[in-house]
Amino acid sequence: MSNSGGNNKPTKNIIIGCSGSVATIKLPLLIKLLLDSESPYKFVIKIVVTDRAKHFFDSKDIPLGIQIFNDDDEWKMWKKRGDPVLHIDLGKWADLFVIAPLDANSMAKLSTGICDNLLMCTARAWDLSKPFIFCPAMNTKMYNHPITEEQIEKLKGWGYREVPCISKTLVCGDTGNGAMAEVQTIYQEIIDSLSSTLTPAASAIPASASS
Repeated sequence: MSNSGGNNKPTKNIIIGCSGSVATIKLPLLIKLLLDSESPYKFVIKIVVTDRAKHFFDSKDIPLGIQIFNDDDEWKMWKKRGDPVLHIDLGKWADLFVIAPLDANSMAKLSTGICDNLLMCTARAWDLSKPFIFCPAMNTKMYNHPITEEQIEKLKGWGYREVPCISKTLVCGDTGNGAMAEVQTIYQEIIDSLSSTLTPAASAIPASASS
């Protein structure tokens, strides 16, 4: 669990999950915001990615010291009874879990309890007393399918926090809703989710971090 870090900032452990959406290209920017000196918390970050998510970022763009886990790591760590179970240990370690982006396929899995990869296993084992944030991202036609609203409402009914999609011109060239929220919006939701359990004085966010 987290504790107080340097400069009197509380230390918070956070998992960033990424599924197979092109919006994963924004992962380095989200990390940059979290590690900014103006952030009210000292974040320790671990990343969990699906195999498809790896297509959309270069590990060289991730700061040194931040661990990136995928399906292979789960099986490499466990050889016999008593060995670490990665998706359980990650959940015990973290104070907050954010999946950004959550693509249509992973949303369907998450809302029905399917856990066939490290990301979904970590989500299924998550302690619901701690913040869980999801940031949908998909093509407009996929987002407009009626199953999407049904799945989002189910997740929110479990206490998960949605950072809603925005409307813009997507990478595929279509224009409409379905794009992942701006990184600054996701950052602010992370801060707000953690600060909601603190006193108003302790949860104050510097103007430069919330602008």
